[in-house]
Formats: sequence, C-alpha cells, structure tokens
Amino acid sequence: MVRRIWNQWNEWSLIGRIVCGLIIGTILAILMPGSEAIVLLGTLFVSALKAVAPILVFFLILAALANASKVGNMKRVVILYVISTFIAGIISVFACYLFPLHLTLVEAAEKSAPSGIAEVISNLLVSVVANPVDALSKANFLGILTWAILVGIALRTASEGTKQVFDSIAEAIQKVVRWVIAFAPFGVLGLVYNAVSTSGLGIFTEYGALILVLVGCMLVIAFITNPLMIWVNIKKNPYPLVLRCLRDSAITAFFTRSSAANIPINLELCRKLGLNEDNYSVSIPLGATINMAGACVTITVMAMAAAQTMGVQVDFITAVILCVLAAVSAAGASGVAGGSLLLIPVACSLLGLPNDIAMQVVGIGFIIGVIQDSCETALNSSSDALFTATAEYAEWTKKGIDYTPGADRETAPVA
Repeated sequence: MVRRIWNQWNEWSLIGRIVCGLIIGTILAILMPGSEAIVLLGTLFVSALKAVAPILVFFLILAALANASKVGNMKRVVILYVISTFIAGIISVFACYLFPLHLTLVEAAEKSAPSGIAEVISNLLVSVVANPVDALSKANFLGILTWAILVGIALRTASEGTKQVFDSIAEAIQKVVRWVIAFAPFGVLGLVYNAVSTSGLGIFTEYGALILVLVGCMLVIAFITNPLMIWVNIKKNPYPLVLRCLRDSAITAFFTRSSAANIPINLELCRKLGLNEDNYSVSIPLGATINMAGACVTITVMAMAAAQTMGVQVDFITAVILCVLAAVSAAGASGVAGGSLLLIPVACSLLGLPNDIAMQVVGIGFIIGVIQDSCETALNSSSDALFTATAEYAEWTKKGIDYTPGADRETAPVA
C-alpha cells in the first residue's frame, strides 16, 4: 500500500510536487509554527545537498574535459556557446548592481565581509592550490574545480576505456543527485515552513524579487544579446530565427526542464531548417552539455544575492572573475532538474562565503525552481538550436547562398 502510494507520488511531475510542498509548508507555518520536526525536513535536505555537491562538481567537470576530444570541428558553434554564457554572467552582475537583492539566511550577520579585492584574490589563490582530498572533505569548491580541470585535461590522452570509467562514475553520482532531488518537495516544505515561521509571509516578497531579476536577465539574453550575436555573424534580421527557436524548442524545454530530454526536439528543428546533419548531430548534444547561459544567470545572481545579503562588496575585478567562474561552472551543470543550483557554492566560495550560507541559497533556489529552472532550461536548450543555425548560416552567407533565417528548407544548400 505504502509502496503504491510512493510510486504514484513519484509519477507526478517534480514541479507539481514542489508546489505542493511549498503550499503545505506555508499553511503549516501559519497554523502550527515552531515544530522542530518539520524544520528538520529542510535541514536534512540541505545537509544531503551539502554532502553530494562537492563530489558531483568534481566528477562532472573532470568527465566533461576528459571527453572534450569528442567535440569535433565545431569552432564557430563552440565560440558562440562560450561567448553567450560569459555575456550571461556579465548581464547578471549588472542586474544585481541595479537591483540589489536581500535574502533571509540563518546566521547571515555572523559572517564579516572581506576587506577588499586583495583579500578576495588571496583567498582565491589559497583555495585553488588546496590539497584535493582536503578540498573535497571541506567542500572547497575552488580547489575542487581546479583539480577537476587539471585531471580532466590530463585524461584527454587516456584510453577510451578509462574515460568511460569516469563517465560512468559521473552518471552514477548524477543518479544519486536525482534521488536526493526526489525528496526536494519535503525539503522545500521544511525550508518554507521555517522561513515563514520566523519571518512571516513577507518572505515571499524576497522570492518574488529574486525571480524577477533571474527571469529578467534571461529575457534580456533571449531577446537582445543573442539576437545581436546572430546579427554580427549573418548580417540579417535575427528575430525570425530567434522566434522560431523559442516556439519550436523553448516551449517544450520549459515543461520538460531538461536540456537532454529536449535534444530530439532540437535535432528535428535543425532538420526542418535544412541544416547539415553532420554538424547539428554533434553541436546539439554538445550544446546540451556546455551551452548554459541560463545556468550561468542562476549561479551568478544567486551568488551575488548571497554576497549582498552578507554585506560583501563585489568590485569590478571580482565581478569579472565571478563571470568566468560561473560560465565554467555552468558548463558542468548536472543534467537533472535543478542541477545548476548545486554549483552555486563554487561561485560563493570565490566571494569568501561559507558553505553553510551557500547551501541555504541553494535551498531557496529549489523553492523558486518551479519558475527559475523552467526558464533556465528554455533559454539553454533553445539557444543550442539557435547558435547551431547561426554558425551554418554564417557559412552560407560567406558562400553567397540565399536563405531566409528561421525558414524551413528541404535539404542543406550546396555552394
């Protein structure tokens, strides 16, 4: 009986379950505040995330870099992916400067801000050269990221069998993450209950402001910076292509909340656009892995919100480093719903924020994830097809081939 109920519960979408947990947590906080047992649900969920995040980051980045040789000749597409992701970080930082955010975090006032950029850089360098075992055990995400990059690059010349081992480990850890995230509705219930019990219903004003900044950044990228990048490459009106990709790809990605699940949709879109199958059969799966502008927005905005809450002043140099770090971290975002949230501690560690604070921000991310993760995935996945088409259109333009951006073609043109 219990097993049947549990299976039926799991068949319901994660979005629906999280909304259910959010509503129940709010109602319980109003009717019966002060229950330690309910608060414990949120504590256990955050603790589980803290436990799995370091090893997840290490093996995801390592496996991605070890297999980078499989990318193929995708120079223009990769450049577009990388530039778009970095621009997403810049837009996020400026948005947080214009619209400062404040989150209700436990013990937020106990952390003193770094004295300046010198202290930030010093902390950065010390963290980078940390012992790898010590970095994993103490959740030093900068050290973890550094060692994952170094080992991943070193393994690029290893045998395919060795690379497959690390791929399998990364997949196994992602499966564990899925198990943890399956309990997100109960964790959200506890987190919302604790927040509403201590701060009242006004807590949702904070969440609303956070969602507006996140979604606003993603809309700017989708309708301003991405079209500008397309125009620079093809010198034609980019919006027919932009709207086509949003219509045929972004809508399904919004509801599936998985770039991997949207790969078949993007492949079919590229076929309809008449693109070269040899190109898009590589660039679309690649984009689902490294083209993560939406994830970069999430990581940057959440880290900046934590810094502003803690009183940490993020100057220009630190902001640039944060954009680069967020872009690299986003490229290693897990393929599961909410995967980018687990990489927020990497950015927070750059700003000198403790792991306990970072994981509270991750918990808030799961609360707003119903909207945030859907919009993030829609941006990530639709831009895979967008930049794949842009790279090929640029070649058609160079060869003098006539075409209409975003229009269907039966086959790829031959110069």
